[in-house]
Order: sequence, then structure tokens, then C-alpha cells
Amino acid sequence: MTEPNRVWLVRYSEVFLKSEPVRRAWEKSLVCGIERVLPGAKVRRERGRIWLTGDVDPEVLRNIFGIVSFSLCDVVPLDDLPAGLLRFCDDHDIEDAATFALRIRRVGTHPFTSQDLARRLGDLVRSEYPHLSVDLDHPEREIFIEVRDGTCYLFDQKIPGAGGIPPGVEGTLVALISGGIDSPVAAYLMMKRGCRIVPIYVGLEGFLDETNLARTKATVEALRRYQPDIDLMVVRDGYLARARRTLEERGEERYTCLLCKRRMYRIAAEVARRVGAKGFVTGESMGQVASQTLDNLAVLTDAATIPVYRPLIGFDKEDVIRIARDIGTFDVSIAPASGCGAVPARPCTAAAIETVRALEEAVGDAGDVEMLSIQVCE
Repeated sequence: MTEPNRVWLVRYSEVFLKSEPVRRAWEKSLVCGIERVLPGAKVRRERGRIWLTGDVDPEVLRNIFGIVSFSLCDVVPLDDLPAGLLRFCDDHDIEDAATFALRIRRVGTHPFTSQDLARRLGDLVRSEYPHLSVDLDHPEREIFIEVRDGTCYLFDQKIPGAGGIPPGVEGTLVALISGGIDSPVAAYLMMKRGCRIVPIYVGLEGFLDETNLARTKATVEALRRYQPDIDLMVVRDGYLARARRTLEERGEERYTCLLCKRRMYRIAAEVARRVGAKGFVTGESMGQVASQTLDNLAVLTDAATIPVYRPLIGFDKEDVIRIARDIGTFDVSIAPASGCGAVPARPCTAAAIETVRALEEAVGDAGDVEMLSIQVCE
């Protein structure tokens, strides 16, 4: 079978570090992820490499988790490598450079070493372009040659991929999404670590309006480039209105956010039960707001019946903003939307768990989530 003249070389990193059964399963997941978003591409797999031909969009390819980098390669038979290299140099304007380097990698058995081949081909390039000199440290032009048995792949660019591990290999997580800057970034980071995300938005009846939901839908849509099958689930919940009335009667409004978020934790756990998720994700970061102090995070965790993941826990706000800009969620996350009308003027920053539990008992129904109605926004 004749090799195509050009192919895409796809590299992955953590996959090949796994045991043989895990590596095969992860490679299969990565290939399936590529085929899902690039149905016009033909995929060939070898250990440590994936090769693509056909209809390949590099902008789509760079958003697939598990891919570290990729390159568009010229393919030439080993016997034709000297002539193929000179054609490659001519096509890629190497005459405009002053220095160059050849980076050679071999797979298979050959009667020469990589160093031998580099010296021989380097002499050939310099004979054709006498003004060039070799600079292995900081060359103006780098040409990579990957020799695999009797076939050679030539390229001069490594396009960064999304990194991480293949989509879905770690299972499913629910993500509490508010439409702000933090929660979409938290969801993205768990996607990057091989989790399929089911985002949910808890609509606080009487305190959040449709502008908040619209912004949340937009952030989830921005995440679709990384998980094409993502769909937002919306839960309409009136618990906070009841809780707010009880807290006002008792003069304990400062606990409003804690009761609200504990309710959200229970809702997230119920959604996780329904969709078979192994936990849920939040965008909480240590000390960012009153409910995210060390004391209050412990109070919130007390309401979680399944694992809660906080990938942003040690991040500065600027770290989160930088990632949000990089992944394309920042602009939609700062779109105008009304704030939550239930936030107290002086929220509690160091709640006692006994106090919070007693207030929940006074409100009642904090854990009554089995009958919640869930709407899927496609």
C-alpha cells in the first residue's frame, strides 16, 4: 500500500506511561474522541503515535484532550529520503535562514544510527545551501525527521494540543455551573483529566433571573469545543426563598449563602445519582469569598454525600482569569447578568456546623431533592 504524501502525526504523553491494558483502552478512547469530532479523518494507530489522513481541521484537533502536540508531515520512502529532504527544504524556504538543525528519531532496525543519518543529511543540506550553518542549540530552522522502518516523516512544526488525558477515561462528574468565571474553568480542568462533565445550573427562584441562565448557557456552549456532547441541566428550586424567610425571622441572614450552597451540594449529588456520576465539581477557591474560607468549606463539605472536587482551590483569581481567556470562556462569563438577590450584607465567615445544621432543621426539607424537576437545555 502506498503511503499518502502528507499525514498528520498526533502525539500523546501520559497514555504510553500506563500498563499495557490501560494504554490500549486509553488509546482507543483517544481515537474515538478524534473520530467523533473529525468524522472525515482516517485514523491509523501505532504505539506512541496516531496518524491521520483525510479531512483534518487543526483547530478542532488542538481541542482534543490527550493530544500533546501534532504535526503535518511529508511522507517519503527511506530510499528517497535525501531527495525528499531537499524538496522539503525548498518548500519551506530554508534558504531564508542562516542556521538550521536536523532532529532525527528512529523506530525499527536500520544499518545506521540517528547521529550517522543526521551528519549525512546535514552535509547534504549544506552542500545545497552553502550559506547555512548548523546550530543545535538555537537554530533558525528545525527540521524533524521520524524514521519508522522504511518510511520517513518530515515536519518543521509541532502544534501544541490540549494535553491532559483522553476524554471520559476517568468517568463522569457533575459540575455546578453558575455562569461566572470560576466554575467553567473548574469544569474544563476536570475534562482535561479525563472526566466527562454533566453541567447543572440551580435556578434560585426569586433571586436569580433569566440573565443568569442565559450567561450560564453561553459558558457551557463555549465548553462544547472540548466536549461536543455537553448539555446543560437546569434545576428550578424554591428552597432558598423558604430558608431566607426563616433566617430573617431569626436574625440569622448571615448564614444564607451557606444554607444555599449546602442545598446545591445535595442537588448535585442527586443529579450525580441519576446520571451515574462519581462526584461533583465546584469552582470554589480558598478564601475568595465568605463561603470559601477554610471553616466554611468544611461546613459545605459536611453536606456532600459523594466526593466534591475543587480543582481551583489553590488558584489565585488571576490564574483562573488567564485560563478562562485561553479556553474561550472569559468573555461570555463577564457578560451582563443580575447578581443574586439573597446575598447578605455581612455573610458569616466561620460558621459552626452545629449552628448550620440547626438552622437547616428549622427551615426543613434541605435534603428533599428526590422529586426535583430537571430540564435539559440542548
